[in-house]
Amino acid sequence: MHDRSALGSADVDDARLAVLVADSLGVAEVKLLSSRADVVDYDIDSITTAGRYRVSGRARHGRGEAGFSFFVKVVQSWGRHPAFGFVPEEMREFALASVPFEAEPRVYRSDLAERLPPGLTMPRAYAVIDLDTESAALWLEDVPVVAARWDRTALARAAHVLGRLAASPRVRPLATVADPGQHRSLRTYVEGRLALHVVPALHDGEIWRHPVVAAAFDDTLRRDLVAAADTLPAVVAELESMAHGTAHGDACTRNLLVAADRPDLTLIDFGFWGPQPYGFDLGQLLLGEVQLGERPAAALPDDEHACLAAYVDGLRVEGCDVDIAAVERSLALVMLLFGALPSLPFELLDAPPTPAAIEIARQRAAAARFVLDLVASTAR
Repeated sequence: MHDRSALGSADVDDARLAVLVADSLGVAEVKLLSSRADVVDYDIDSITTAGRYRVSGRARHGRGEAGFSFFVKVVQSWGRHPAFGFVPEEMREFALASVPFEAEPRVYRSDLAERLPPGLTMPRAYAVIDLDTESAALWLEDVPVVAARWDRTALARAAHVLGRLAASPRVRPLATVADPGQHRSLRTYVEGRLALHVVPALHDGEIWRHPVVAAAFDDTLRRDLVAAADTLPAVVAELESMAHGTAHGDACTRNLLVAADRPDLTLIDFGFWGPQPYGFDLGQLLLGEVQLGERPAAALPDDEHACLAAYVDGLRVEGCDVDIAAVERSLALVMLLFGALPSLPFELLDAPPTPAAIEIARQRAAAARFVLDLVASTAR
């Protein structure tokens, strides 16, 4: 029985699937006995992800029968996402170039898997298939994930291998593989999302009166966030002047899988892969769970101290001697751009002001306060 209708245009015929299955099982050929595709639900929307699916079944080969499973991710131009309709016509070319859907296919077509430092791996790509000029299907290894508790020790372990990744001489030649034209940068992010969406919101008195925001963000924090927004040109210039390494780009814990069948952390979601100032990946590692309300902001001072030391140790293992104070300054400015300034919970403002929504807003406000204080304390 073969029912892969959920895949739509991302499906392959039985002959192609049999080749992929044989490759995954390490045999010369197989006969498909069954296959099916199921939608994989995910609770965070992505403007360049059209769908996620699990294709599984059974096959017969020379040594007997075996099950198989692939994770199939369909990526597309964000021009196809409903949110693109709100982008002004004159900004659309800039917006598309700033978030290239081709980034992840380019990474999986490279030999990055062979270049990653010890402690990191990535899913094997069995096929990267162009569906049309604006979409592609990634047929990936279905990594068996186990539930993980991201305590401070686990975060520091991740920080160490991210430091090795950032400074690895073997990885460095692939730093620009996802965006060879270098259309995406900190400057384009600031001139795009922050300048067009976040900064106007910070100056909008109405949003601060929303019950969710008013319960979490006090007048002092509001004043300091608005003042920080006025420093954006200087922040970008300072970050651009810093030493750069290779960054995953979105190294939150959700993108660092703990697998049942290997000791290494498995990196996924390479849509923001590229060169960034040293310390960049620590930003989402530290703030990702806080922004989702899954970790208290009160943990940030100790988490930052432990992860910064572990990250710099990873840099040192790879022969990089960037000063720890410079890395912390970079981290502070990155968290300002990606965490503190966009801390207003825009996605919660159209729903009723529930206690859960207010608590998430409070954690984001506390995280923003931490970041603003870190920016101040690391200023030269």
